[in-house]
Amino acid sequence: MTAPPLGLDDAVGSPGFRDRITPANVPERLIWWSITWIYPIWVVGGLYVVGSVLGWLLLFCLLIKLLAQDETTPESERLQVSWVLWCWVAGMLLMEVALLAGHLDFNLGIAMIIKSSIGWGKGWAALALYPLAGCLKIRAPLIYRAICIVGLHTLLITPVLLITPYLHLPQILYVSPLRMIGGPGNEFFDVPLYEIDGSTGDLRWRLFTPWGPALGMVGNVFFMLSLQEKNPRWKSAGLLGSVVMCLVCKSRLAQLSLVLVPLITAVLGRLGRPAMLLILGFVSYLAGLFSPWILLSLEQFWDSFKSARAGSTRVRMALKRIAVYRWRVEAPLWGHGVVEKGPHLVEGMPIGSHHTWAGLLFVKGAAGFVALAVPMLASFVDLLIRSMDARRQLARVGLSIVIILFLYTFGENLEILVYLYWPGLVVMGLAHQEPLPEDLPPSPPGTLQMA
Repeated sequence: MTAPPLGLDDAVGSPGFRDRITPANVPERLIWWSITWIYPIWVVGGLYVVGSVLGWLLLFCLLIKLLAQDETTPESERLQVSWVLWCWVAGMLLMEVALLAGHLDFNLGIAMIIKSSIGWGKGWAALALYPLAGCLKIRAPLIYRAICIVGLHTLLITPVLLITPYLHLPQILYVSPLRMIGGPGNEFFDVPLYEIDGSTGDLRWRLFTPWGPALGMVGNVFFMLSLQEKNPRWKSAGLLGSVVMCLVCKSRLAQLSLVLVPLITAVLGRLGRPAMLLILGFVSYLAGLFSPWILLSLEQFWDSFKSARAGSTRVRMALKRIAVYRWRVEAPLWGHGVVEKGPHLVEGMPIGSHHTWAGLLFVKGAAGFVALAVPMLASFVDLLIRSMDARRQLARVGLSIVIILFLYTFGENLEILVYLYWPGLVVMGLAHQEPLPEDLPPSPPGTLQMA
């Protein structure tokens, strides 16, 4: 099998890049090539197609493994699915039930039901399919290295894209013919060189994503995965590439999350250590003393955060208010089935977009809200408990992914971008499938053992 022309170990002359990681089975090959070829696939407009199909291919691999099991299969080789992953499967199936009920309630027709169900298979279903891939024999370090290769590519391509506005090149180079396959919009299949922010007039870049904040979300996921790379050269390339993504997209949430997520993960992952409990106790005491100043500072920060792009904030808040009001009044249980074009107040933006929770309430009602909230809470609790054991580094990575997903539920629709951040979901699934503590090496001294 031929290797990509750029970014693999043999293509870099420095000795620091030469420790090679190669796929060892079909699922690893599918994941490796889908990640390391992100930019070539983007150039032909195929990222949405690959991200939508890959989850089902990995499910097919999982079913083959399940069917191959018999009574002679060793216990260590038997397929065992974490209860949390079953929560994700049940939740995403409930999403489809809510979709059908909403369409029937509002008489949207068979054609619309089929179209929306296909959309479910490419979006919400993938939120269960990719974590399920964690049941396969996939090595997390392979994913980390692949992400670092994308980081290197980002560092190479971004300087070229940064000068394109000053060369008076078009914002959109072309829209791929793959658009005919169908999808949310042209922005999922185009190749942009840069874009101009409609509210501020500033230049921003979205690289292989449909809009700037989406690149920020991907950058945060890739940053947390790159942090786990052992090779310092590749780790530096991955981290720098991820930071560049968060900076060029000029997303406020991306830059805030880049600081908060590692900090929150580090604190939560060490709650089982007496030293961390003492530090938190001291911090809470100081917070009580300086609470008026802290509250005022937070209020000022939030005001400045909203005013940085006041137009965007106004539209997002109005969309949320409209979605929640119409959900409560018109379709509390199953929702409206589909998004609707918004009024002039929100510049025609679809009602049910730009906010996962408000969007779920509007489109899929209380049922859809619960269908996401329960699995996400289950993942958080399970990975939080696991991450308190110092031997479970993978659990901390999975916990960071859950935190990123939660933060972005307030600014994006998770299901529409899953085709981009799916490597984080696979690692999250691997974290849920990590062996029990007794199967791992002993914990370092001074660490509280968690059941």
